[in-house]
Amino acid sequence: MAYSYEPHYFEDFEVGQEFRSVGRTVTETDFVMHSALSGDWTELHTNRHYAEDEYFGERVAHGPMTFVLATGFVYRCGFLERTVLAFLGMNYMDIPAPVRMGDSVSLAMEVTETRPFSSRDDAGLVVVDTEMTRQDGEVVFAGDMKFMIKTRGA
Repeated sequence: MAYSYEPHYFEDFEVGQEFRSVGRTVTETDFVMHSALSGDWTELHTNRHYAEDEYFGERVAHGPMTFVLATGFVYRCGFLERTVLAFLGMNYMDIPAPVRMGDSVSLAMEVTETRPFSSRDDAGLVVVDTEMTRQDGEVVFAGDMKFMIKTRGA
């Protein structure tokens, strides 16, 4: 697996190519910023005393926040820098375990598909399968991300 900070055009991607992000620790600020941006102030994420009496016994990250962390890792790796034209969605997304404040998470990525678009010659489809784990190795997010990536001639 490579730590890549080099932009990749469509032609640079190959099925089976792997990338790995650096890690980062999830903080109180992450929880607050996500709530502020999304407007989701659900007490499970924002009220320590309420969350202590619920299923997880403490506050856990919003599911969408976990997805946002994963997308942030993809972009932080730099291989989409100035070459990505669009995020086209996902075929699947799983959040099998919670992310808690203080967890350190990182993302493993593998290119699973590259395909030229029949409707345009300035970009192609790149599908990246992702798996985010926390410090104990438990998977907290998995999903395939579909991107429209510039070709070198664009």
